[in-house]
Amino acid sequence: MQTTTQAVIFDIGGVLLDGNTPMPGAVAALARLREADIPFLLLTNTTRRSHADLLANLHEAGLNVSAQQLLTPARAAAEWLQSYQTHGVLLIHPGLLPDFAGVDTTLIGQKTDTTAPRAVIIGDAGEGFTYTTLNAAFRELMAGATLISLSDSRYFREVDGLSLDAGPFVRLLENAAGVTAIAMGKPGASFFRQAIAALGFCAENITLIGDDVHSDILGAHAVGLQTILVQTGKYQAGDEEQAPETTVLAKDVLASVHLVHRR
Repeated sequence: MQTTTQAVIFDIGGVLLDGNTPMPGAVAALARLREADIPFLLLTNTTRRSHADLLANLHEAGLNVSAQQLLTPARAAAEWLQSYQTHGVLLIHPGLLPDFAGVDTTLIGQKTDTTAPRAVIIGDAGEGFTYTTLNAAFRELMAGATLISLSDSRYFREVDGLSLDAGPFVRLLENAAGVTAIAMGKPGASFFRQAIAALGFCAENITLIGDDVHSDILGAHAVGLQTILVQTGKYQAGDEEQAPETTVLAKDVLASVHLVHRR
């Protein structure tokens, strides 16, 4: 039985944005939550754009959210490196570099004489995924570095179709080096719990709206969130069969918000 929704967590890509364009109903969906005084956060596995760049894209699309309402795995990883006084070895997209400014890091393959513990940070590096960079990451892990995953998503949707995300490359490195990654992004429990803590409500009273049955729906369900799967973005016919029985199916984000408002 569904409980009352007191707050909402949105995925971004395929739910609120299609590239840099707002999804149909996205602007109205956020407006409806504001009118109903229901707080919300945006939680994304996007690791090709910095927090500031993504926030600017949201604003340009008419989705006016604050910096505090946008949670990204890169920022979580940067905070982790500082907290554990660890040197980050970055295998990421160039667009994500601003989120690691001022943090002790080098790019994969660069030499450094630091004696600090090391961690390989892997996001969606795009064309940066080569045999050379992946092998360098493998060698770091075999030498004792920690593996940090910014995204465990298998794929995402671009204008010309589906593309590999960081998840398959994380699995490759885990298998080769015999390690388990610390997940900073979805479906990692810590990322969802960060959002739950920020909202200040019990997990059972928060609804996650997403288009990815693995990273969004199953990850959110594992920490006790209510879930709505939208039939947009990377949704594929039959995905709902892999979702928990309590997951609600909705045609788009605005329909999802209508459901939330009635609970």
